Amino acid sequence: MIKIKIEKLVFGGQGLGHLSDGRVCFVWNALPGEEVEIELTRNKKDYCEGIAKKIITSSPYRIEPRDSHFLSCSPWQILDPIEEDRWKVEMGKETYKKLADLDWNLEIINDEKIFGYRNKMEFSFAQHQRDGSISLGFFNRGAKDRYAIDKCELADPLINETALNVLAWINKNKITLRSLKAMIVRSNSQGQVIVALFIKDKMKFTNYPELSNSFVGFQLYYSTHKSPASVPTALLYSVGLDYLITELNGINPNTNLCVSKLNKVNSQKNILDLDKKPNDIGVGVKLKFGLLSFFQIHLSVFQMALADIGKFLDKEKSVVDFYSGVGAIALPLHDKYKDAILVESNEEAVEYAKENIKINKINNCEAVLSPSEKIVDLITKDKIIIFDPPRAGLHEDIIKQVLNTLPERIIYLSCNLATQARDIKMLGEKYQVKFLKLYNFFPRTPHVEGLCVLELK
Repeated sequence: MIKIKIEKLVFGGQGLGHLSDGRVCFVWNALPGEEVEIELTRNKKDYCEGIAKKIITSSPYRIEPRDSHFLSCSPWQILDPIEEDRWKVEMGKETYKKLADLDWNLEIINDEKIFGYRNKMEFSFAQHQRDGSISLGFFNRGAKDRYAIDKCELADPLINETALNVLAWINKNKITLRSLKAMIVRSNSQGQVIVALFIKDKMKFTNYPELSNSFVGFQLYYSTHKSPASVPTALLYSVGLDYLITELNGINPNTNLCVSKLNKVNSQKNILDLDKKPNDIGVGVKLKFGLLSFFQIHLSVFQMALADIGKFLDKEKSVVDFYSGVGAIALPLHDKYKDAILVESNEEAVEYAKENIKINKINNCEAVLSPSEKIVDLITKDKIIIFDPPRAGLHEDIIKQVLNTLPERIIYLSCNLATQARDIKMLGEKYQVKFLKLYNFFPRTPHVEGLCVLELK
């Protein structure tokens, strides 16, 4: 074992310290100020990585994690929630300064519900040592072996309950660990759950998991061993629904939403003004999404981001919403702009977006199937542009088109502050930041989303 003193938390979520030979070491299960004994998981010439196995001197902000497998799913379960907010703000400031040369007095929006918020979980499988039965599983961080779990505290409780019901069916039918790949479980705000189970063999069964009032759909997929865990090759069995519908209608007055003002040392939290009229943040919509579609996992905080996006739309302006998914941004705000084109490369998501336009009788939006970088001609000077890209950020062709056409306003929501900061830097020649805020979509994890509004200088 190696002893090390932890100096700070870094962007990826690990604690940072230095070994006696001067190398930087990134350590999981370690907090600033702690002295720990670590087991190395990666030992490189210039740096190393490890996991703290013994806490010699504990941080005053360390708390007991709820999950024994917390390092696999939410490694900041050991950190006081107020400190989580503070560190996310500090990391955000450092990232924007380093990569975009941007100083900003950041704040972070969060929901006091920091467990049970995820409406989607993807489980692997493992084998219980006690009796050899199959259990739900997560991969151990930094390793290829899997950790047997009973539930995950981040998940909607109904997701855990349904996953265990399907697991009981797996064990009843004696499906081997070798045949199992993954299971996706999704829920909505109406108490419904759907499940997709992925297996490596084309198997048939005499019985299948029974549906209920809450468990409304089950799909069994064959997925070749050559593909990633949750990529379907063929549908083997389907019963019930393969989609869900959820409602997005602004702020739920029964939800405690907070803004953490962390620019001061005391990290004081202030409750937001919840007396906004529905028209301040858009109109209520129903959104349909599938088992395999992208959809936001923490809807109450996402709706706060929607409220902020709505402030920068204009009823006289047209909008192009790139990376639009099933329409989760543009459709709830359809009364805030003249008209919109939703651009998405996932065929299933586009079909749901088109259905959502019909379901909600929205007549000023259309959805288009295309990679965003292949349809950059939609970016013109007279439009407001919305981006919500994957972690890789904006394609270089999109950056070039923006700089060539110079739309007056860009609204950029990102799940990766590093690539967002990179893109802000590239656009900085012509644009200035008018709004920048963080949203804690992923409590108890190091991940955070950023919303940036850019306007022409």
